[in-house]
Amino acid sequence: MTDIVDRKTRSRMMAGIGGKDTKPELVLRRALHARGLRYRLHTKNLPGKPDIVLPKHKAVIFVHGCFWHRHPGCRYATTPATRAEFWAEKFRGNVERDARILADVRSAGWRTAVVWECALKARDVDAVADRLSGWLHREGGHVEVG
Repeated sequence: MTDIVDRKTRSRMMAGIGGKDTKPELVLRRALHARGLRYRLHTKNLPGKPDIVLPKHKAVIFVHGCFWHRHPGCRYATTPATRAEFWAEKFRGNVERDARILADVRSAGWRTAVVWECALKARDVDAVADRLSGWLHREGGHVEVG
């Protein structure tokens, strides 16, 4: 299957996909703030510049897009029909980088959470924020929501 737009247009479209302040991030941040949680954003001194950093709880939250970060079993983690080798390599690199970053953040003594984009679409955002709030207020290492 060929692309419906030319290479230059596709390149411009892909370049426009932002890495921070995405809609899922903003929705989650709003819900966490409403629960009295205060955080920092994209802290540069931590591996991977986590989306949400909660220094008081020594915890970080990564908000992952299901497509780019390959959420297992998710309907949003589709694979484009064109250039299969390119996409397979791209996705493999993303998944490997994510695993390395999570390990690095944990080895630095931080607790980690991954919230998948689909959890903020399909589920009640309040339920996701409640789960994260509960995780923050008790001992525990890693949590995944999605």
